[in-house]
Amino acid sequence: MSQHSPITLIGSPPSPYTRKMIALMRYRHIAYRIIWDNPAAILAEIGVAKPKVALLPTYLLPDETGELQAVCDSTPIIRRLEAEYEGRSVIPDDPAMAFIDYLLEDFADEWATKYMFHYRWHFDADADNAGSLLPLFQKVNLPADAFNHFKSYITERQVGRLHVVGSNEITAPVIDASYKRLLVAMEAHFAQQPYLMGDRPGASDFALYGQLTQLVGFEPTSRAIAHNLSSRTVAYTGLMEDQTGLEPQTSDWSRAETVPETLKSILNEVGHVYAPALLANAQALQAGEKTWETEIDGSRWTQQTFTYQGKCLQWINQEYQALSEADRARVDELLAGTGCEKIIL
Repeated sequence: MSQHSPITLIGSPPSPYTRKMIALMRYRHIAYRIIWDNPAAILAEIGVAKPKVALLPTYLLPDETGELQAVCDSTPIIRRLEAEYEGRSVIPDDPAMAFIDYLLEDFADEWATKYMFHYRWHFDADADNAGSLLPLFQKVNLPADAFNHFKSYITERQVGRLHVVGSNEITAPVIDASYKRLLVAMEAHFAQQPYLMGDRPGASDFALYGQLTQLVGFEPTSRAIAHNLSSRTVAYTGLMEDQTGLEPQTSDWSRAETVPETLKSILNEVGHVYAPALLANAQALQAGEKTWETEIDGSRWTQQTFTYQGKCLQWINQEYQALSEADRARVDELLAGTGCEKIIL
């Protein structure tokens, strides 16, 4: 693939993964063109088959034969871009830190998105905000009758899906408390260094940024909480949008032996809430159960079982097992006591 051929992707500004990937490509100086539209319509128009699971953003990338195909999963796309484009890597060169970066990217993609979905649809004012804006992001000049129809349709559909991510009256305080703890931990961390991975951003920074674009910039309730608890996180979200001017050096990466304790505080939150969710989901998959229940943060948590989250746990362990024995020991030291060590199987 020529570095001078822009990559086409289809997405939407209220999609945290779209924002994650656009910011990452900006930082990596990879040319792209973004189509703000429904991927299904665009793919049908150009004759490209829809992916098995249609998500935002949808990339149009050549397969082994050169034919365009639609691909969606941001984590493997990042690794593909690492292989095809040189320079300005978002994967730390320290293997132990590359694993931590992978773990935190997964946490942002799979748990922090629960914050986003919860705050977007749990509260009436936030649901009205999202219901009003989402149709207009598809077509800003949408006629009034169509706008009212789509606002009602989208709001009812998404509020009705809250249970899918585990958001309900019992778990709402758990999600709220986790979001607030993470903000406090990030406030302390960003007082020490400008990115999760040191003095240059890793893939985890872009994943977290993607969720924060919505939590800080779109949802009224979570935005107010962020401004109250972590001004540094608010500023970080604004700065991460465009890092084209940063000139990263290899020495800018944190090393496993020198990471600040504030990064361990962030890992504590991963171990406190995400680790038990991953393990309970995996047990449900093994047992063939459609839902799972466990205790998270002292409260009962019930939600739908997901095959993809089972794969996430497998992939985390594959990343760990791919490390040398010495690097696994360094990771073990970083994870000890955070709760994250429980997901290493």
